[in-house]
Amino acid sequence: MNFGVIGYGYWGPNIVRNLIGLEDSHVLGIADLDPACRQRAQKAHPTIPVTANASELIRSTEVDAIAVISPVWTHYELTKAALENGKHVFVEKPFTSNAAQGEELINLAQRRNLRIMVDHTFLFTGAVRKIEELVKEGTLGNLYYYDSTRVNLGNFQHDVNVLWDLAPHDLSIMDHLIKATPEAIVATGEKHLNDHEDVAFMTLYFPDKIIAHINVNWLSPVKVRTTLIGGEKRMLVWNDLEADEKVKVYDKGAEATSREGFYNLFVNYRSGNMWAPRLEQVEALRQEMSYFVDCITTGQDPFNDGCAGLRVVKMLEAASQSLSKRGSLVYL
Repeated sequence: MNFGVIGYGYWGPNIVRNLIGLEDSHVLGIADLDPACRQRAQKAHPTIPVTANASELIRSTEVDAIAVISPVWTHYELTKAALENGKHVFVEKPFTSNAAQGEELINLAQRRNLRIMVDHTFLFTGAVRKIEELVKEGTLGNLYYYDSTRVNLGNFQHDVNVLWDLAPHDLSIMDHLIKATPEAIVATGEKHLNDHEDVAFMTLYFPDKIIAHINVNWLSPVKVRTTLIGGEKRMLVWNDLEADEKVKVYDKGAEATSREGFYNLFVNYRSGNMWAPRLEQVEALRQEMSYFVDCITTGQDPFNDGCAGLRVVKMLEAASQSLSKRGSLVYL
């Protein structure tokens, strides 16, 4: 599978490295408008042609697939051009700047029988795969909530706010685990250093009383990557910064009962053991790129396809609408 990679900034080098490392893929060219990025790419990969003109890769008859690793406002035009030229597309998150763009690209790919994969890398980590397994087999029971904190000092973006930058990670994970569309979204936040919100909070209301909350922040003095998932039977903590035991399952919970003739509510608490399941030790991005090559080869649609990316974009659009109204409830 011959790839062209557009964008060699923060994430591009990781994409190129993993594609080169796969037996079934080759990188035929790298494109970037920034001279400094082109220089870095040429130094790191002297045998791979580097250009400032992305259309050279998009129009090349030797390239089978394009990896779009550029700012979100460029995703639509580059992905559309790649699809129109018969190329499969791997595109960095978020998929597009708005839902209308995403729908158009999905329809175009379907007409051309081409694959789109959106880079939701966390879905390929050992931690999320294990959490998915626990949810599917009913270890946690019926889900109650998903609560995530994803904060750090930086990296400040100049084209999107902190929700569009960081929240897609958790939104893609929630979409993968909960398997339901949120009914309504509330988002609040504030701008401190530029024209984009650098601190934001997002609450999502799902069917069956499932609620989710996301805290994203570019102005935190410490880096935190912690997610709590509560269920009827058990609860789970995922600390992505832990070297070992990233996922811990707690046999804890509560049951509420009432006695006939009494107004009092009786709550019984359960406190059992904690265990840390063994996680698969893999490089998530390598797994993802290998999966993309397999999907192209077999003709199957990836689970993190354009439709999955579109669902995340729709949630982000609703959050932006709520944010502009200082936390008004927005229905999907």
